[in-house]
Amino acid sequence: MTDLVILNGKVLTFNGPDAEALAIKDGLITAVGTNAEIRAIAGSAQVFDAQGNTVLPGFIDSHVHLFQGAAELEYLDLTGITGLDALTQAIRSYAAQRPDDVLLYAYAASYHAMGDRSLTRHDLDAVLPDRPFACLAPDGHTAWANTSALESAGILKGREVDEGSEIVMGPDGTATGELREAAAMAPVMKFTPLGGRDMEGSLTGADPVPAPTPAQRAIDKAVLEQGLKHCASFGITGLHNMDGNLYQLELLSELEAEGKLLCRTEVPLHLKHTDPLERLEEAAYMRRTYTSSHLWSARVKMFIDGVIENRTAFMLQPYPETGGCGAPLFSAAHFNEACIRADAMGLQISVHACGDAGVRRTLDAFEAARRANGARDSRHRIEHIETISADDISRFRELGVIASMQPLHAPHTCPEAIPELEPLLHGHQIPTAFPSRTLRESGAKVIFSTDWPVVPVDVMPTIQGAVARQPLPGSWQEQSHSLRDALAAYTCDGAWAEFNEHRKGKLRAGMMADVVVMDRDLAAQRADQLSLARAALTICGGQITFEV
Repeated sequence: MTDLVILNGKVLTFNGPDAEALAIKDGLITAVGTNAEIRAIAGSAQVFDAQGNTVLPGFIDSHVHLFQGAAELEYLDLTGITGLDALTQAIRSYAAQRPDDVLLYAYAASYHAMGDRSLTRHDLDAVLPDRPFACLAPDGHTAWANTSALESAGILKGREVDEGSEIVMGPDGTATGELREAAAMAPVMKFTPLGGRDMEGSLTGADPVPAPTPAQRAIDKAVLEQGLKHCASFGITGLHNMDGNLYQLELLSELEAEGKLLCRTEVPLHLKHTDPLERLEEAAYMRRTYTSSHLWSARVKMFIDGVIENRTAFMLQPYPETGGCGAPLFSAAHFNEACIRADAMGLQISVHACGDAGVRRTLDAFEAARRANGARDSRHRIEHIETISADDISRFRELGVIASMQPLHAPHTCPEAIPELEPLLHGHQIPTAFPSRTLRESGAKVIFSTDWPVVPVDVMPTIQGAVARQPLPGSWQEQSHSLRDALAAYTCDGAWAEFNEHRKGKLRAGMMADVVVMDRDLAAQRADQLSLARAALTICGGQITFEV
């Protein structure tokens, strides 16, 4: 007997012709066809009327930080807040609501919150003089802290940090308040409401020390549960986490056992440049231990550089008006060996690379792994690709490398950001900046995501950002996509990227019943209005995980 049928839909199957309806039983799609065909087998099944709206495979967000994004749902959002007066009003109001927080914490603070200069501890002292306060940039690669927070963390007078990170120091020998990259931010983040446990997968890749108490574990699991509910509300049925440790896997496994893991989730080992390569054995353990269709681990995540905005992205030539190219986190020899070993173990590799030199070094390492181990269907990935040398574009297709892109990171979706980014790039770097369509047209597999919490995990603003064409100045190149291609990058292509194209990402009989019904016909929507669309029903494994 059929469990659930969806009728009267514009069903995008991504498997040949589109359809009107589908049937689900025991967690699988059993039939896709016309309304008449599905009604004939419906029996006493639950019926959902799609009302002529789009039905498609559940969305797969291919780059998220689940724990951190879930935690930030409770923190202060500084998106769009600039100037000392506006910051003061927002932060003091938030402080009054949270009198017991050891560290008041906010996210999405603009690099241009003070106009043409960075925030300093003195700015934040003026905003909040009597309590520790810190805020994180939207990209998660820079934080700013007031004097009280720096003192609490023991870094007001600086501290040695790992290569690639920096506690920015002033001429008076004290920290300015700007903290660049993971090792510089970590001492302050230990004082956030969750004690930094939500960030350990990103900052260190290791489990929290000391080990969380049972009470802390319960808090953290509840945070993850809320985050998963939040994701499901946007039609998401799959997540590729981009930070990882055993602690997160343990918590998610407990949620799975309780029937509360609402999105299928992959968690990698985060291998840092400071880790011994023997730590890859931990990735092998994670792969052996977590193998369910809802929770698994078969990937290694690494960072080769930072981001353009704070000049930590690794560039082929120095940034304009500076003498530095941004330092790579791994040496070429170290990085090649890490990739060769991980590839030899059959692990998938994903690498954060924003600068053109970072992208090249990553492609070189993937090529070295192929030479050492032989060609295989590895589906290694590069995350972000904020700029790339034109000489390296064809190498994605040649090496079978996936381009994992975030349309809302690109200034193409927000042209007013272009004047802020252009001074950080040379003229020849602009035509190949954020080159999602360029890479697709070259034959590379392109997948889409949000990098939540860098931008909200809501799928449709990202789809709009990929589809809507914006007028672009100068040598910025058009990088928009068709609606069908953008939706594929969030569904069937995301399934392919995780080696699951035979089980999900398409609507056909025998596939996992991961389905989203939207509240409108997306094909009839204006491109610049796609962000208004919402999920009306989300189904993961045949179970309804969200319904309006």
